[in-house]
Amino acid sequence: MTAKSATATTRSTVYGHPRQGPGRELKKAVEGYWKGRVTADGLRATAAGLRRAAWLRLAAAGVDEVPTGDFSLYDHVLDTTVMVGAVPGRHRAAVAADPLDGYFAMARGTRDVAPLEMTKWFDTNYHYLVPELGPDTVFTSDAAKQVAELTEALALVPAARPVLVGPVTYLLLARPAPGAPAGFDPLTLLDRLLPVYGSVLADLRAAGAEWAQLDEPALVQDRTPAELEAARHAYQELGGRADRPKLLVASYFDRLGEALAVLAKAPVEGLAMDFTGPAAGNLEALAAVGGLPGRRLVAGVVDGRNVWVNDLDRSLSTLRALLGLAGRVDVSASCSLLHVPLDASAERDIEPRILRWLAFAAQKTAEIATLAKGLSHGAAAIGGELAANRAALASRAASPITRDPAVRSRAAAVTGADARRAQPYGERAAAQRDRLGLPVLPTTTVGSFPQTGELRAARADLRAGRIGTAGYEERVRAEIAAVVSFQEAAGLDVLVHGEPERDDMVRYFAERLTGYLATGQGWVQSYGTRYVRPPILAGDVSRPEPMTVRWTAYAQSLTDRPVKGVLTGPVTMLAWSFVRDDQPPGETARQVALALRDEVRDLEEAGTSVIQVDEPALRETLPLRAADRPGYLAWATEAFRLTTGGVRAATQVHTHMCYAEFGDIVQAIDDLDADVISLEAARSRMRVAHELAAHGYPREAGPGVYDIHSPRVPSAEEAADLLRTGLRAIPAERLWVNPDCGLKTRGWPEARASLENLVTAARAVRAELAAP
Repeated sequence: MTAKSATATTRSTVYGHPRQGPGRELKKAVEGYWKGRVTADGLRATAAGLRRAAWLRLAAAGVDEVPTGDFSLYDHVLDTTVMVGAVPGRHRAAVAADPLDGYFAMARGTRDVAPLEMTKWFDTNYHYLVPELGPDTVFTSDAAKQVAELTEALALVPAARPVLVGPVTYLLLARPAPGAPAGFDPLTLLDRLLPVYGSVLADLRAAGAEWAQLDEPALVQDRTPAELEAARHAYQELGGRADRPKLLVASYFDRLGEALAVLAKAPVEGLAMDFTGPAAGNLEALAAVGGLPGRRLVAGVVDGRNVWVNDLDRSLSTLRALLGLAGRVDVSASCSLLHVPLDASAERDIEPRILRWLAFAAQKTAEIATLAKGLSHGAAAIGGELAANRAALASRAASPITRDPAVRSRAAAVTGADARRAQPYGERAAAQRDRLGLPVLPTTTVGSFPQTGELRAARADLRAGRIGTAGYEERVRAEIAAVVSFQEAAGLDVLVHGEPERDDMVRYFAERLTGYLATGQGWVQSYGTRYVRPPILAGDVSRPEPMTVRWTAYAQSLTDRPVKGVLTGPVTMLAWSFVRDDQPPGETARQVALALRDEVRDLEEAGTSVIQVDEPALRETLPLRAADRPGYLAWATEAFRLTTGGVRAATQVHTHMCYAEFGDIVQAIDDLDADVISLEAARSRMRVAHELAAHGYPREAGPGVYDIHSPRVPSAEEAADLLRTGLRAIPAERLWVNPDCGLKTRGWPEARASLENLVTAARAVRAELAAP
């Protein structure tokens, strides 16, 4: 059989697309709606325009089948909660009164009602809103959004495929609702949920859907026999319905493992699988189960999570190897393109010779279309594209940007002693108590303070040349002075300088380290309306000069209280960047750690007594498969200790983590050997404090008492109640009082009131502890 005849039906597609628009129009419209400057109809019109533009852009790039339903005003898992009617009881009245306002209330909370908990979407930096389910949850079908968006797309393009979070993944991502019995497992609700999914699928078929995609990324993780049986049962039930479109079950982020045999036998018409990175093993596994004879395979051969150009020759080879394993092989990215920026051609400050190494969503869709054409018509049909791609890959490999002999020599000379503190924790704690003189339940913040409009304007003026460096730095000094003055007046014990000079906790450092590239328009959604521009880690890393010392020292000169120096840790510097893919990540992390070690040394020499190295990404980067985790944790924890291992006993080392599941990395948290760790805990009601206690964590911890991702101002009594809960797990002499995370995204009025309440709560609980 020739390649052409084997692949005459090869099509190109994607699982999802960036939502924000080229100018972050969605962010501006949603935030405008929250502030009353945009009407509900105006918001919906902006959203519809962005969807239309995305579908037309995909079709013009050669994508044969566009996705629908992946667009969201806030979060696609929250959209699924609405679709299946699983609105928490505390939000039902708001949703009934105004579905749009109720939707945002679930995401952000209100003055009186807490939002849904938020955590990381698998091992990415995207955050989803966690469903809350209990034994009394009643599911109801609401396919209005999915049907409307499918109808919109079919009026514009020949083929569209609705994309839904699959029922098994939805339940595995959920948590027991408040008040649910101990040990309740949301997966037990599967038989209650499946008819609702069946109804949605029937509505989509009636609206014109030939195919529907059900995303089941949870099945790439290690799953119990009961969970695999749930997957088998779910797709037997859904696949057995006569009133449905054809079903494409999609997995991504890793290899399917045991779940592949389950899905290969399910009565569905197709599977979508990842064949990049750790998921490359899916090729051999698919052959081992006999392939998918007579069915559709959507092959994710273009990396949907990183920004480097695809190796088209390698991907074409993988696709050819898949031809005999399925009735039809289509081409896609490995996952939704939600995780990469929109278009590399919008970049103006990256050298053209480097820009051709990069592929954002627009370039990836072109790569997908090219590969589909090559698979259908042979390599000769894409000869020009293959030649250009080979030249781009060779240019990157030969570039001096990628290799610095001095950096590599220093990294190779690292010893085990370099990654250890010289004194055990007990000796360090005593020295730090003597030096710092802090009260019981010391109060602090995580680092950043609100980024005001004036600060952003000053930064923009500096970039545009409207003010000089001296004028900008004077504005930064004034903001630091105001932040320090407020903290002193509020009664905080360990202060920060507020980070007014930093627009992003990774980008700020990346711009001051060699080996990194900064983008101008490389925005990626982190959660809701929070977008970040991850830097691109392209080469070997070093620190040409101090990055934070003078601002921290200036803040310390304004107060007698200790001021923390705050850095972003090496794992997070990798995880929140688009990391190089031409060497093991552990080697890159060691280079970053050595650069940060120089900064820690200089902070200490400048008199900084408390140094915080933030690692919020330690958990999110944890491999999805347990077998891959020990190797990752070994290099990740070593990199942190290499950053901090050279300081004196009396210098207190903090770290910070937020918005992730910490229970399965408590040992790794311990292995960091930080003196103090602060963690997100407010939405989960101090769950992490009990996880630390169960592990026997021996050092100090600050589980957060203020949820900074909600505009709510927690009362002093609410914060005190969380503190009392924390004290049931962590003794008072080791418990700190702090927010969940930095305050950059909050406004000054709410941050001021919340921190004053936090200090009031700490003082009240101290008094309770001191009472006879």
